[in-house]
Amino acid sequence: MKTKKVVKVFFIIFFVAVILAGGLVGLRFLLHKDSAEVPVYQVRKETYENIIEVSGTVAAAQEQTLQALSAGTVLGVYVKAGDSVKKGDVLIQLDDTSEQYNLAKHDYDMATKRITGSVKEIKLMETQRLSLLQKIADRQVLATFDGVIADLDVAVGDSLEAKDSVGTIVNIDYLTAEVEVAETDVSKLKVGQPVILSFPAYTKNTVTGYIVSWPAIGEITSRGATIVKAKIRIDDYPAEILPNFSFTGKIQIEEPVDYLVVERYAIGYEDKKPYVVLEKNGEKVSVKVQPYGMDYVKVLEGLKGGEKLIQQTIPAKSGQNRGKNKNGGMGGMGAMPPAAGGKR
Repeated sequence: MKTKKVVKVFFIIFFVAVILAGGLVGLRFLLHKDSAEVPVYQVRKETYENIIEVSGTVAAAQEQTLQALSAGTVLGVYVKAGDSVKKGDVLIQLDDTSEQYNLAKHDYDMATKRITGSVKEIKLMETQRLSLLQKIADRQVLATFDGVIADLDVAVGDSLEAKDSVGTIVNIDYLTAEVEVAETDVSKLKVGQPVILSFPAYTKNTVTGYIVSWPAIGEITSRGATIVKAKIRIDDYPAEILPNFSFTGKIQIEEPVDYLVVERYAIGYEDKKPYVVLEKNGEKVSVKVQPYGMDYVKVLEGLKGGEKLIQQTIPAKSGQNRGKNKNGGMGGMGAMPPAAGGKR
């Protein structure tokens, strides 16, 4: 009976050992298979932009705060919010009864004085008349440019003090903005440079403006940075964007440039001439490349972008000898000869 149990245990142990051995063999096969696979690299496009990043808020082309120039009672309000106005239009009229009386009395006195007075007296009265006319003009609030009434808060019968603000006129034929440019970037600025703007209030597209001017003197911010405030003008913009809306943007120093980039390990060399091998058919293609950072190259000729390439050189391991070999080439499996036509 004991013999049968021993045999049974032996077969169980043997069976488990066979399974474990098979698993180890399979694992080694898979590991060997994975290690035998050659890496493939894909050629991709990268866009280089030479820009200055900016942010700020836009303002109307012109803005006028409507203020009473002297104290008085409002006799007339001739516009409302949203109305278009022309330069010189009378928007608000204050009571000018006293001023009109003073002018009429002065004209009477001056007519009398022309008969009995001296030339100097007449001259003095003419100057005084100009002062009285200005006092009458100060009883009106006028538009100083063509624009639109953005807001208005005044009514007939209101009593105003001098310099009371009652509304705003804006000219929104175009928008403007001032943006901070660091002192190190000022030399890159040129009048007319495009500025690409993005607005949280308008996500359909970007808006394009351009540099108008910047001052000949810098200023120091509260952060201690030296900057200049460049002025931007935006001629064409969507109706969704209003004065005082915020934006982020970039001043475009140069047109964006597209590059083809791939890991340098996809490049092989024959007689110091670079080539790649296409994964899809194993075709060897001559290329022209230029170093691009530590692990990449720019592909200048030979490829269009999107190709998958088979690895030709192996990345060097940490600590591997990178000294020159006896043939003048760089030591290490990941070494790359100078690219044809490129600069090292």
